[in-house]
Amino acid sequence: MFKKILIANRGEIALRVIRACRERGIQSVAVHSTADASSMAVRLADESVCIGPPAARDSYLNIPSILTAAAVTGADAIHPGYGFLSENAQFARMVEEHGFTFIGPKPEHIESMGDKVVAKQTVKNLGLPVVPGSDGAIGSIEEGLTFARECGFPVLIKAASGGGGKGMKVVRHEEAFAEAYATARSEAKANFGDDTVYMEKFLEKPRHIEIQVFGDAHGNAIHLGERDCSIQRRHQKLIEEAPSVILTENERDKIGSLAADVIRKMGYRGAGTIEFLYEDGQFYFMEMNTRIQVEHPVTEMITGLDLIAEQIRIAAGQPLSIKKDRIRFRGHAIEVRINAEDPDTFMPSPGKITQFHPAGGPGVRFDGAIYAGYSIPPYYDSMIGKLIVHGRDRDECIRRLRRAIQETVIDGIKTTLPLQLWIIDQQDFKDGNYTIHWLENKLEQRGLEAL
Repeated sequence: MFKKILIANRGEIALRVIRACRERGIQSVAVHSTADASSMAVRLADESVCIGPPAARDSYLNIPSILTAAAVTGADAIHPGYGFLSENAQFARMVEEHGFTFIGPKPEHIESMGDKVVAKQTVKNLGLPVVPGSDGAIGSIEEGLTFARECGFPVLIKAASGGGGKGMKVVRHEEAFAEAYATARSEAKANFGDDTVYMEKFLEKPRHIEIQVFGDAHGNAIHLGERDCSIQRRHQKLIEEAPSVILTENERDKIGSLAADVIRKMGYRGAGTIEFLYEDGQFYFMEMNTRIQVEHPVTEMITGLDLIAEQIRIAAGQPLSIKKDRIRFRGHAIEVRINAEDPDTFMPSPGKITQFHPAGGPGVRFDGAIYAGYSIPPYYDSMIGKLIVHGRDRDECIRRLRRAIQETVIDGIKTTLPLQLWIIDQQDFKDGNYTIHWLENKLEQRGLEAL
């Protein structure tokens, strides 16, 4: 087992890894920018190293600085968290080449799954259902229009690299195609350095269902059930829950077994998430994330497993700690992402937290790295924490979440908690009757009513 792990990340995920290390007697190293010098991760890690100025490109994306920090502190391994360099195949290779263990999958799997076109073809060949779409990149407007006419509008133009809704455009009519194609390529180039795009049939009312998978170096592979991440705004998740209320046990077992079989055939190592769109009883592969997910706590709550600890075990060469026939799913869990944003305009709200009180009580968990007196820097993603609750069933879980949101105090800045309280009070949410487009439609209606 490792003696010291460097965490190449910040915020709540850095603190989450530090906690997993401490429980297992592993020393931790937090790297940080000058803007994060007073962060909770820096305060609680065994060691910390400043790796650059506030801009992510000069600090959390600065590979030489991170590798130097690992060398000078004598770290055995590097955990990338999520975001930043977590799905950068070059970084994973360089970590291994410099004598450290990368706590994640093999670089070739990061690379193949990071290219959406290659990923789609790979999993299709391994038996996963995919959304009807182009066989490869769309190189011209004419080529795209030909596909769209054959497939039928609406269609979705997507960047081959990256995610988060960047380089993604829905086209409902032929007249709008040329402009959407140019915009998608421009956004893809600006955000990912690659203007390659491909196309898929646009599904009108899908759910976003993802399967948590794990593989080890000994040929073992398992799935840990699904998460429903359909409450989204502009392709950014706001609420996640497990299990999904719309799947039958047969559907759950079938898609989970298919996902586990795929990573077994790939020889995949570590944590991964295979994401699907689900509509009218059919699953369609969307993408695979080759890292731990922001929403991993909901899976931990219904399985009782520590997924970060499992990542560390697998990277150290140990087999999976649990077998498929021993996994037991208990109750229901929901997570809300707490963003430092205005809940009405979604404008960022960095600043100093004047008062902070996390919710507590039975079945309540707060994952965050904030404290009273801490100043949220304006340079990074706006997510500052996650509130996760567990109940014996979904009704109890929603009631508990409502109480926990009302109990949480974060003063001095604006957060999305009032919006999330409004969401879980909607009858559609209580009934489980929503799609990935539900929230944006509701917000549009709410805006019109406010006028």
